[in-house]
Amino acid sequence: MTDLSAIIKAYDVRGTVPDQLNEDVARAVGVAFARVLTEQGTGATAVVLAHDMRESGPGLVSAYAEGIRSEGLDVVNVGLCSTDELYYASGVLDLPGAMFTASHNPAQYNGIKHCYAGAKPVGQESGLARIREIAQDLLDDGGPAVSTLIGGYEERDLLSAYAEHLRGLVDLSGIRPLKVVVDAGNGMGGFTVPAVLGDTVLPALPLDIIPMYFELDGSFPNHEANPLEPKNIVDLQAAVVKHGADLGLAFDGDADRCFVVDADGDPVSPSAITALVATRELAKHPGGTIIHNLITSRAVPEIVTENGGVPVRTRVGHSFIKAEMAKTNAIFGGEHSAHYYFQDFWGADTGMLAAMHVLAALGEQDKPLKELAARYERYAASGEINSTVTDQRAKLDEVRQAYADQEQDELDGLTVSFADGSWINLRPSNTEPLLRLNVEAPTAERVAELRDDVLTIVRG
Repeated sequence: MTDLSAIIKAYDVRGTVPDQLNEDVARAVGVAFARVLTEQGTGATAVVLAHDMRESGPGLVSAYAEGIRSEGLDVVNVGLCSTDELYYASGVLDLPGAMFTASHNPAQYNGIKHCYAGAKPVGQESGLARIREIAQDLLDDGGPAVSTLIGGYEERDLLSAYAEHLRGLVDLSGIRPLKVVVDAGNGMGGFTVPAVLGDTVLPALPLDIIPMYFELDGSFPNHEANPLEPKNIVDLQAAVVKHGADLGLAFDGDADRCFVVDADGDPVSPSAITALVATRELAKHPGGTIIHNLITSRAVPEIVTENGGVPVRTRVGHSFIKAEMAKTNAIFGGEHSAHYYFQDFWGADTGMLAAMHVLAALGEQDKPLKELAARYERYAASGEINSTVTDQRAKLDEVRQAYADQEQDELDGLTVSFADGSWINLRPSNTEPLLRLNVEAPTAERVAELRDDVLTIVRG
């Protein structure tokens, strides 16, 4: 028996193929999404589908499409694309969508990211729990009967239109020439970077792109497509130095996240990128609202305020960010995980557009990226440290009691703020027996002190 609660989580569907996620499951989830669209009175007549480079993608999409069509809705299959290109398709076509990807997860995984028309998120409370319920009932009854495919089917290629849309948002044609190493990690960046930043579909930009691992290969033969892990950007860091490049970019498997390294191969923190892009967006939209999750650097709200913007702090996770974007009419949002959200991209996240802002900011002036980024980096940080624990709640309570005399809040896990500007955040994973620790302080020594104190409790 298939237990969908194991793979349908807070934000998306994610599981191993074929034991957890297979064509029968995909077909049932397709029926369920179609029924949810009808139940909610969305008026949707079609669903746009896409997949990344994983070998299981086309088969899962085909089965899912059968589920959609059996409920009388049409399918628009845009085929191979990045997650942000699927969001583009959902936005420009004004259709709900489903992207088959497991993002940065290893080769044996696949998954589904759903959205409503206009790239609006489908999370646990906005439809995903209902999708799971319907699909589980169908599977428990032996699977949906889809012998009659009422809805229509068409295939479309939107890569050129997607590239043209992004080029229209950030003009790179007048920047100084830049040498850029791009590590696609054998993921979808190898498909979208040549179109957006190269000259395969649009005129050439003043960019000398040095490609790394652009071959689409869902087995990830070189390294996992998860640049949040330091080991996965080692090749990029070495290549940037070797080629004397101005910067390096690393995309995750479905290319919706982008990490940046400077000319010395040193990582630029996603918080600094958030602050950099925020200042550029505020120049276009004075007084605008900027979303940041609670473990981005305190420098982000400071810089937003200094530039006349309104910072809004939120929980970690794309469904929370996107909901807050819509609620506050925010112009931009950023996360520590290198997800960047743009009002002029339907409030959705796109690593490519963030990369273009970095290229523009660097290319519009003469200083190196390290000097440019230093304007946005004010504090020392630990990065995210995971600890496996048997009782998340008990360990959180221990830390809470240890710092009972300090300012605390529980927006997402436990945040403790100190008088010297330091803070810690300890939050449980939604999917694993982990506690995730982030520490920021005025100095590296203070970071180390707080980190060690908390880990002594958590791991004791």
